[in-house]
Amino acid sequence: MRPLDEEETTHVFEKLHKFVGNNLKNIVENPSHEGPDNTPGRYCFRLQRNRVYYVSESLVKRATNIKRDNLIALGTQIGKFTKGGKFHLTVQCLGLLAGHAKHKVWLKPTSEMSFLYGNNVLKGGVGRITESISEHDGVVVFSMSDVPLGFGVAAKSTQDCRKMDPNGIVVLHQADVGEYLRMEDEL
Repeated sequence: MRPLDEEETTHVFEKLHKFVGNNLKNIVENPSHEGPDNTPGRYCFRLQRNRVYYVSESLVKRATNIKRDNLIALGTQIGKFTKGGKFHLTVQCLGLLAGHAKHKVWLKPTSEMSFLYGNNVLKGGVGRITESISEHDGVVVFSMSDVPLGFGVAAKSTQDCRKMDPNGIVVLHQADVGEYLRMEDEL
């Protein structure tokens, strides 16, 4: 497990900024109260086998006793790098994104299952939507009871969504909590 280099950090922060905006500063400077130290530490990003983890520094220090080959995961996986060098967020980062999300969409109960099966969000299934969403912004999808279901990319701006027909796509699906069942061998 190693720290991210400058190029990797840029890719990770650009992708996170797409979803959390200026709240990225809160994620990076979040104090960690894990470990035996009385003083709060910080969280950091680490790379292990092309997967990026969000982990407390005290846990990283304690993990140095474990051989790299034996270390499977550490902290919260937020994404992975493809063989082509692109960074993709994974469903495990949903808790981190939901707490700091800039743009949100709430689904009606009738369309939650469709989204959890990996389908895009249609306008007819949207219960509420935050203002000032632009096209291609990162969006976190919630149920009407504020349970985070997944995330995706806005297909249309908030203003365009109001004028659409009910079968128009509002959010392009990227990840959802249903992946824990559909792809359990890969996670």
